[in-house]
Amino acid sequence: MLYSVQDVLETTKMITHDCLDIRTITMGISLRDCTGEDMGRVAAKVYDKICRRAANLVKVGEELEMELGIPIINKRISVTPISLVGEGCDSADYTPLAVALDKAGKTVGVNFVGGFSALVDKGFTKGDEHLIDSIPSALAATDIVCSSVSVGSTKCGINMDVVARMGRVIKETARLTADRDSIGCAKLVVFCNSVPDNPFMAGAYHGVTEPETVINVGVSGPGVVKSALENVRGQDIGVVAETIKKTAFKITRVGQLVAQEAAKRLNTQFGIIDLSLAPTPAVGDSVAHILEEMGLECCGCPGTTAALAILNDAVKKGGLMASSYVGGLSGAFIPVSEDAGMIRAVEKGCLNIEKLEAMTCVCSVGLDMIAVPGSISPETISAIIADEAAIGMINNKTTAVRLVPVIGKKVGDRVEFGGLLGYAPIISVNEFSPAKFIERGGRIPAPVRSLTN
Repeated sequence: MLYSVQDVLETTKMITHDCLDIRTITMGISLRDCTGEDMGRVAAKVYDKICRRAANLVKVGEELEMELGIPIINKRISVTPISLVGEGCDSADYTPLAVALDKAGKTVGVNFVGGFSALVDKGFTKGDEHLIDSIPSALAATDIVCSSVSVGSTKCGINMDVVARMGRVIKETARLTADRDSIGCAKLVVFCNSVPDNPFMAGAYHGVTEPETVINVGVSGPGVVKSALENVRGQDIGVVAETIKKTAFKITRVGQLVAQEAAKRLNTQFGIIDLSLAPTPAVGDSVAHILEEMGLECCGCPGTTAALAILNDAVKKGGLMASSYVGGLSGAFIPVSEDAGMIRAVEKGCLNIEKLEAMTCVCSVGLDMIAVPGSISPETISAIIADEAAIGMINNKTTAVRLVPVIGKKVGDRVEFGGLLGYAPIISVNEFSPAKFIERGGRIPAPVRSLTN
């Protein structure tokens, strides 16, 4: 028998009591054959191809949810970085391509479309510059399109020219969506060491080494891990790590079952399982609460970074035991607005942006969904991006920044994003200026560890 009765009962408890879910089935779609000179024709080809390739994505997701009894929260699409698709067009404004993505995503019924992206680790091409300049208007004109920009890597160093530019882009995006609490910035992430098979938004895009279409699945279960740790209270750290690893193994197996079946029904290739403990504002679905279950009085107090390191490492080890195709970001996310425990820690004064930056050295991504005062300067945003990129570059890991400068809000206020994006208190930011450093531009050289050939 493939699964024992105990396995079935245990999985049922994970789903019904511990918030285990498939956070996303993401179909990656190559748009490399949609290029051309006329922007209108390219936009039409983008729309047509997405509608054709992803026509049954939502239907299959809903069928699997019913048949297997596993909640599948989001169905998403990632596409070839649009800077590449639009490069040959006769227009410098790529907003029509974002509108085509938005329209196609709504037509097939998905929650988000990712890939309004540019990879500029070393420098810009014409298409990269046009895309980056178009981000504010594109995110203001669309509802479900997500954008990402890769500004560096361990191999290439950090492109400080684009880092400086992204501070201004984020502020302009905030301004253009100010009537919606600057929600455009919640759909924009800046990466170092970006990942081409990531199924999670806002950073998902379909890398150039990927096949024509592919299914990548993101699994999440912070509540399952917390529940497992409740059974080993008082035991040593080795037991904690082993418990997390075994739990991650079980969660990943659930994800692999869904991913393989979805790929088969959609007549496409199974790509990877991303086992990321991605929290939500829902009770019982918090990464911060896992850290507190390990013995911290409140997330953010001394010991938080060590506890998060244990969690992240054990999650990855458990996933690797369960599947030969673990990829994406895989680990523990620490988005503030999307995690009830993180929100509470900020409100209590235990967690601040400096501690969050320290935690990004060992978490799965970086500074994520952090609401900051709308008065923050573009140079300060750029400097925060540079700090995170430096952590990723030196440590050969993915790091990212998704800051939301909320126009009209100040420290002590709260912003409501709704849905999975949750709500967040406005966090204070160091007010001393990094402007002269950011204005230098140029490129931070790649570290010694990049020389691995």
